[in-house]
Amino acid sequence: MANINITKMSSKGQVVIPQDMREGLSEGEKLVIIKNGQQLILKKMDDFDKNLEEDLEFAKKTEEAWKEIDSGKGIGMEFDDFIKEMKKW
Repeated sequence: MANINITKMSSKGQVVIPQDMREGLSEGEKLVIIKNGQQLILKKMDDFDKNLEEDLEFAKKTEEAWKEIDSGKGIGMEFDDFIKEMKKW
């Protein structure tokens, strides 16, 4: 199940990972950031090589989905309804 949270970037470019998203991460652990258009994927360095192909496929599918949304093929819904739908997955 997907977990969604909101954070913001500081004036120094720092981003706080919300506490409920930090499970399995340790202080000082190296993270890889993959930028694909407007999408950012954050991965643990240890997992990066093992799942690179899977991450790139995810990025490609997400980019295709955004293109469909931008062309008007998306479905709009309220945030709470979206969360309920995500919990079904």
